[in-house]
Amino acid sequence: MTTMVTHAEALTGLLASWLPRQRWFGDKQSAIDDVQVVKADVWYDDLAAGGPRLEHVVVGVASGGRVERYQLLVGLRRELPERLDYARIGEVEHALWAYDAAHDFELTGQVRDLIAANADVDGVRFRHEPGAVIRTGLPSRPISAEQSNTSIVFGDEYILKLFRKLDRGVSPDLELHRALRSVGSEHIADLYGAIEGDLQDAPVTYGLLQRFFANCADGWAMATTSVRDLINEPDTPLDELGSDFSTEACRLGQAVAAVHADLVTALGTEVVPVDRLDSVVAGMNARLDAVLRRVGGLAPFEPGIRRVFAQVASHGEPVIVQRIHGDLHLGQVLRTLTHWVLIDFEGEPARPLPERVAKMSPLRDVAGMLRSFDYAAHHLLVGNVEADEISPAADERVVEWADRNRAAFIEGYSKDGVTLADPEANPVLLRALELDKAVYEVAYEYDNRPGWVDIPLRSIARLAT
Repeated sequence: MTTMVTHAEALTGLLASWLPRQRWFGDKQSAIDDVQVVKADVWYDDLAAGGPRLEHVVVGVASGGRVERYQLLVGLRRELPERLDYARIGEVEHALWAYDAAHDFELTGQVRDLIAANADVDGVRFRHEPGAVIRTGLPSRPISAEQSNTSIVFGDEYILKLFRKLDRGVSPDLELHRALRSVGSEHIADLYGAIEGDLQDAPVTYGLLQRFFANCADGWAMATTSVRDLINEPDTPLDELGSDFSTEACRLGQAVAAVHADLVTALGTEVVPVDRLDSVVAGMNARLDAVLRRVGGLAPFEPGIRRVFAQVASHGEPVIVQRIHGDLHLGQVLRTLTHWVLIDFEGEPARPLPERVAKMSPLRDVAGMLRSFDYAAHHLLVGNVEADEISPAADERVVEWADRNRAAFIEGYSKDGVTLADPEANPVLLRALELDKAVYEVAYEYDNRPGWVDIPLRSIARLAT
């Protein structure tokens, strides 16, 4: 396709005020110092005939002493329909309006069609996976709940995830889905295609197309419904609640174990010898140091946390590591009509890419899910406007709920004997990984939801004692 002139340079003056208002923009606390165009090309153009134009723009945003790259799909129209007014960015030339094209079904359909056609556009490679058949002409809609990326659903069949913040390197979300697809993993959303390229002498992943599960519930919604019911029915034993979650928690544990086993089959393992465990502990302590400098409420627990971390090195057992999900919690799993599915294999967004693609103990994923059960149990009691209406006995009930479901998840994870790490046989490492995750959560809540900081702090008090 012939390279076409874009309107990206005219757009940069509008982005300093527009970007911080987008939920996927990472650094909302720092003022934007500069916005520069890194790459821009045209993916579709019908302006001459009175239709829209689609420009793909990558910008480097300087703020807070660093530069991060973001991907934009920019729609251009001479007249902006009322249905797209909320997506407006601004006027880039007289009577030519720019807007976020992720909200325009006329243009997002063009992106799907480029993947179906295995197209190449100015160095951007649109590819469908071997054997994948992609239907075109399906209506599209964006998913409004997305936080760090933008996802678009096509006809309840496909979901296109567009990565907003771009890393140097192949996204682990794409890499791991391809690896799991190669071994026939049953607990993932089928991968149909991807958008890739090279940017500033490094590979980059712009997006991936997967199966969309229309009739499903996410684990967080199911778990928190169960918690709400136990609070509203204080006299009903947990195992008699109609929404008791423990059976599903057990099945979820089995699904996570199966995915871990599939990742071993696809990508292998390594062993961290005892003499290298000091460096693992040093990493945990470094993360703790960073949070202690910012959150004073963590200080009383510092000695206990460091003591638990130190036990990992002194325990004297090598650790088997493998590729893992990396950011596993109840919001990253879907319950379909038949089974559990794990989604979003990007790893923790705050970690740099080299850390997110490193092999780790599978117990890190287990620890993440155990932490998520604590969150589901306590979120109604902490920082909630309804908290005054909840009886004092509710606290004991939610602790019992969390313990019951944590135990059920571990039972399921260990049930089939397919994984390399038994949580019950590795309590020292599991406890340290839970604490490491909880320390990360303290920093996250301090920045984003201060009213929720007590949730990880309560768990730290328990784990560090």
